[in-house]
Amino acid sequence: MDTSAYKLDVPQKKKRNKKKIVLIVLGIIIIIGVILFIFANVYINRTLPQVEGEIELPMLEQEVTVITDENGVPHIQAANEHDLYIAQGYIQAQDRIFQMEMSRRQASGTLSEIVGESAVDHDKYFRSLGLRRAAEKSYDIYTDESKEVLQWFADGVNQYINEAKENNTLPIEFTLMGAVPAEWTPLDSLTIGKYMAFDLGGHWERQAFNYYVMNNFEEEKAYELFPSYPEEKPTIIGDNEIDIASSFEKAVIPHAFNGSNNWVVSGEKTASGMPLLADDPHLGLATPSIWLQMHLETEDINVSGVIFAGVPGIILGHNENIAWGVTNTGPDVQQLYMEKRNPENPHEFLFEDVWEEADVIDEPIKVKDSETIDYQVVETRHGPIISEFAEDSGKDTVLSLRWTALDPTTELEAILDINKAQNWEEFEAGLEKFLAPAQNFVFASTDGTIAYKANGNIPIYENGDDALLPLPGWEADHEWNGFIPFDELPRVVNPDKGFIATANNKIAGDDYPYHISNVWAQPYRYERIAEVLESSNDLTAETMMDLQMDVGNLQAREFVPIFSDVLGGVELTEIETEAMELLNDWDFMDEAGYAQPLIFHNWMDEMEALLYNDEIPENVRGLFGSRAQTTDELLRKAASGDGSIWIEENGGIEEVLHSALKNTLTDLEEEHGEAMSEWQWGDYHKVQFHHPLSGIHPVLAFFFNNEKSMSVGGSSVTPMAASYDASDGEVDHGASWRFVIDMNDTSRGHHIVGPGQSGHFKSDWYHDQMDDWVEGNYHETKLDGVEGKRLELVP
Repeated sequence: MDTSAYKLDVPQKKKRNKKKIVLIVLGIIIIIGVILFIFANVYINRTLPQVEGEIELPMLEQEVTVITDENGVPHIQAANEHDLYIAQGYIQAQDRIFQMEMSRRQASGTLSEIVGESAVDHDKYFRSLGLRRAAEKSYDIYTDESKEVLQWFADGVNQYINEAKENNTLPIEFTLMGAVPAEWTPLDSLTIGKYMAFDLGGHWERQAFNYYVMNNFEEEKAYELFPSYPEEKPTIIGDNEIDIASSFEKAVIPHAFNGSNNWVVSGEKTASGMPLLADDPHLGLATPSIWLQMHLETEDINVSGVIFAGVPGIILGHNENIAWGVTNTGPDVQQLYMEKRNPENPHEFLFEDVWEEADVIDEPIKVKDSETIDYQVVETRHGPIISEFAEDSGKDTVLSLRWTALDPTTELEAILDINKAQNWEEFEAGLEKFLAPAQNFVFASTDGTIAYKANGNIPIYENGDDALLPLPGWEADHEWNGFIPFDELPRVVNPDKGFIATANNKIAGDDYPYHISNVWAQPYRYERIAEVLESSNDLTAETMMDLQMDVGNLQAREFVPIFSDVLGGVELTEIETEAMELLNDWDFMDEAGYAQPLIFHNWMDEMEALLYNDEIPENVRGLFGSRAQTTDELLRKAASGDGSIWIEENGGIEEVLHSALKNTLTDLEEEHGEAMSEWQWGDYHKVQFHHPLSGIHPVLAFFFNNEKSMSVGGSSVTPMAASYDASDGEVDHGASWRFVIDMNDTSRGHHIVGPGQSGHFKSDWYHDQMDDWVEGNYHETKLDGVEGKRLELVP
């Protein structure tokens, strides 16, 4: 029998069999993958917040209705405050419990318990600051009524936590972190409030920087870097041996751009004949948003706005009769003190020739997969020691921090009071309890009143220059002399000009009897806002929304002509000439599609690098807050002929401008190509709202970040605030919430909460407002006639 054909078919059959096996294996893998995907999807979907149907909450007295509107805003309607705040706690926890857990750990210094050794330095710093200890002291002075609200809110949070643990429906982030949330307490809410005071800062780092330059440069050269405010710019109410570099190398320093815009306009300047109010706080941009928008309603309360996840009430917003917004006042509420340590007793410090015993507080730090660290915090009469340099250098002087937020304060009581206020008098009475952080409040009411108050505990300095440097802690003459009396804080009611605006600019002229601050934001945002508000007596809510999205750059409007004039006698290359022609033809709008803002802002950044990088160490530059304002002043002085040591030592104003321009254009050509006509600000200046776990792995970034970076206009000096990291152009700070209301109809307000309401990445409201944030598309939120998904919370 001829078997040749059979022999030839054997390899082919083997190949076919291998293919079948491969296909079978692939099929099994795909099936397993599909099953796992379906299982994961079903599991993850089970963890989504419930917004329809019915949930039993045994501690309720009566039924509570929660209507979630088309933008994900929960409208909570309760018969009494007990049920209202229980429901608010439950609803917040449903959507933001992971954020709440991370926030209280960050503020309390307990991240190491779930993160591990990488968070130890962070925890040491926050244990030293003692935000939770300050919250404990604050809780002791709260009224019984406010303590009840805190406990009701915590009860609602804990009801959700217990249910989620029992039903295995905690958000996936907890599984990834290998953690579960502990019981929520009133102290957690107050500690988060203290963290917001920390995030808004108070200039201790600038004192440390000033001390560094005073000890490392000649006096005149050092003084050039001290903070100053440009003359004739508008205000709101009229006219020892310390190694700083090593002391604060591991300090957590808030972003220098944490500012805001707000303004209020009299009905005399509006189309409706009633006041308009606008507010957009500038904070870190992340997923989920720092704010949660909510509407709370009982027979006595009907208030809408935003709150920090983990805190009851509404901190910014409106009710039927009033509206309000805030910006950071930025006063000198933090003071570094140099302390002389007793060489024979490390826990004693000198004061008026007497050794005083400091408080030594045990703060053991539990570390995931490692041993607990026996950590101790030392507090002098001024506050916690926040420099650890003494052990390294062997000297007997250390630095402690006196800070108003570490005192007992009652911000939650203020929030609860102003939520119910019906007029300016009631609102201002509530502000008396809002002590830290100090904020610029603007106010409008349906009776036509517009008002402003810089509110909070602001220390009295006999000499404002004292707040520029660390002070000798051993001399009584340098102690704070109390706080500016409440009735003497900066205040404006119904001004003749018809509007009040703040943008972290200087708030009081030389005739104001008290020192407020040495450090202010550059005036450009305020000037642009005032320019628009002054230009019309027919302003509308739409005008206000447009102004919040305005990208007018008054810094460029001031400096481009100056730079052009200085370089007028310099022989420029072809590309340099093209760049200057573009800048001179610019309308000074920081539009995403323009090349000019890309050139201008990178040029300014390059000038800062040229002036400071070689002489000031990188870790010290981190303490150089508001340096852009200092750079502006150096450039003004040099261009006007007054001279600047820092600029002269770099070859003079002409050389500094030309060298920085040349370097800038070289870098931009490498990054964006030789065709300058195709350069766009938005190719560099992009926004992404990062989730805290997205940096762990690209897969997590894909799920949690959800969207690619988006091109965006604006900058740190435009009303549409969009501050960026100069290393890559990523926008990391800006309007965390935008709000506009016409007091002619207080039943509705206009909002943007970027990137969205929800903290759950599978929610429809997770990143649904990213495009809105970039493009300025607002949604309306109503106080009545609300439609949406209906959830009943029943006893």
